[in-house]
Amino acid sequence: MKDIFHELYQKYHQDLFQFLFYMVKNREVAEDLVQEVYIKVLKSYENFEGKSSEKTWLFSIARHVAIDYFRKQKRKKKRFLDYFDIGEKGYLIQDEQPIPEEIAVQNDEIKEIYKCLQRCSDDQQSVIILRFIQSLSIQETAEVLEWSVSKVKTTQHRAMKALKAMMFKEEGINREAK
Repeated sequence: MKDIFHELYQKYHQDLFQFLFYMVKNREVAEDLVQEVYIKVLKSYENFEGKSSEKTWLFSIARHVAIDYFRKQKRKKKRFLDYFDIGEKGYLIQDEQPIPEEIAVQNDEIKEIYKCLQRCSDDQQSVIILRFIQSLSIQETAEVLEWSVSKVKTTQHRAMKALKAMMFKEEGINREAK
């Protein structure tokens, strides 16, 4: 098992980290979540049936770990608001950490794409990240997201259309400002 785990780590660690980093947009949280993924892998590797590739299986686990993380954050926020009885219109504590410099590539167009990507739905972000940043096939993306191939294609098409519209809108705003 040790050899298998080491091989999985060597092959996929960087990809898993990047995937989780794009999802949570925080380096420390992404590192913690990657560790959670590996704990789940160690506990459940003997149940891996090989119906999909190891990479797809790992990304599926990572996606579920990220979803669990977001659910926990929502519950914590709600408990905090309930405790202080701030209510929906109260002041919310927001994480104001900038996107790390590793992601903010020097190219302004790439920065703009990432900015627009954050305004897409969670499903659209997941598809774009898996397809174009992690270079998964449509089939692999469908397996990771536990969707049909047609849903991945439709979501990808809508995401690309939305990104394109946002980019043209941003480009028009930037031109007017100059």
